[in-house]
Amino acid sequence: MIKLLQICNKAPYPANDGSSIAIYNMAKGLIENDVELHLLTINTKKHFKADSLVPQEFKTRSHYVSVYRNTNTSIGGALLNLFSSQSYFVSRFLFREFEQQLIATLKNNRFDIVQLEGLFMGVYIHTIKKYSSAKIVLRAHNVEHFIWNRHIANEKRKLRKMYLSLQNTRLKRFEMKVLSEVDAVVPITVTDLKAFTDLGCNKLLFSCITGVDIKEYQEKTTVNEKPKTIFYFGSMDWLPNQEAVTWFLENCWDKVHEAIPEARFIVAGRGMPLEFFHITKPNVLIIENVENGKLFYRQHQLMIVPLWSGSGLRIKIIEGMAYGKAIVSTSIGAEGINYTHGKNICIADNATDFTKAVIELLSDNLKREEISKNAAEFSSQEFDNSKVVSSLIRFYNSLLNG
Repeated sequence: MIKLLQICNKAPYPANDGSSIAIYNMAKGLIENDVELHLLTINTKKHFKADSLVPQEFKTRSHYVSVYRNTNTSIGGALLNLFSSQSYFVSRFLFREFEQQLIATLKNNRFDIVQLEGLFMGVYIHTIKKYSSAKIVLRAHNVEHFIWNRHIANEKRKLRKMYLSLQNTRLKRFEMKVLSEVDAVVPITVTDLKAFTDLGCNKLLFSCITGVDIKEYQEKTTVNEKPKTIFYFGSMDWLPNQEAVTWFLENCWDKVHEAIPEARFIVAGRGMPLEFFHITKPNVLIIENVENGKLFYRQHQLMIVPLWSGSGLRIKIIEGMAYGKAIVSTSIGAEGINYTHGKNICIADNATDFTKAVIELLSDNLKREEISKNAAEFSSQEFDNSKVVSSLIRFYNSLLNG
């Protein structure tokens, strides 16, 4: 039996955003595949989740431990960081209390694998190597500096662009250092695996997409879809999501509304910026807190993902397909998914095509329903969590025995 320590920069339960879903589903999959799992996480102020919310069975089976930390950015911290050589994106996650808990965990257990959930936990590699002989694996949720490359390219404010460029240079340097220090890298997408190869990473690489519990997503329901509803669902404190909604509103929504006056656009997600509540365009509804994600997905008819920056996998698309939703996305939004355009998703990379696809799927019930059905079938084949994680465990066994 493999004994694995999973260390995370965000508490995974409740699993209500992309990264926490990726962490929680991985943990569940490891447990279901008979791995002895120990999960150690930072519980940040920004994404705080009380330990009391975590199901007791999961706590017990994952040996769950969390350490609280306020990792929020601040103007003062950003300015002070200018006198450092570290990226401000990274340095916020290195602190004494978590390191002490990590050391205690490593001293009390002999792990085969230490799995870093995301780049930022790479700040603890030195500590892990000092107290453990375990293989260290980076589960790369994204190519982190790629996200900021794309965002910086769209940034119009000069001083902010200069600051972000400096931080991203430091971030890339840190990312390359981590790639050189781990024993293996597990990107979530094949796209990111190729990117790491192109960056010169010569460590063992294995792509492992985020899986979901298909039965949970495809259980029968009596919820009826609200006709002519379009929705965007994501963490709205993430800049690429803000950019995506703004782009759709500025470039597509007026024409969609003109063609289908009864259409409604619902934007939902935690951390909604204040300015979104002041949008005056017709038939646009802003919801900050979605109490029931399943109900939200099932109530609304057409999902859009007009992302123009980002890296890795959009978990919301995985969920949307598992729920059997028709989706219109940009190529960037659907990166890492082995989709078939026009069959199980629609891809559009400019405002004209995106608008046309939205109008067509709202108007053509048969086509929308066909794509919805195909998306659900595709998700069953590609995203079954237990099968996804079992393939990773086979890779880990080869890593340990190689």
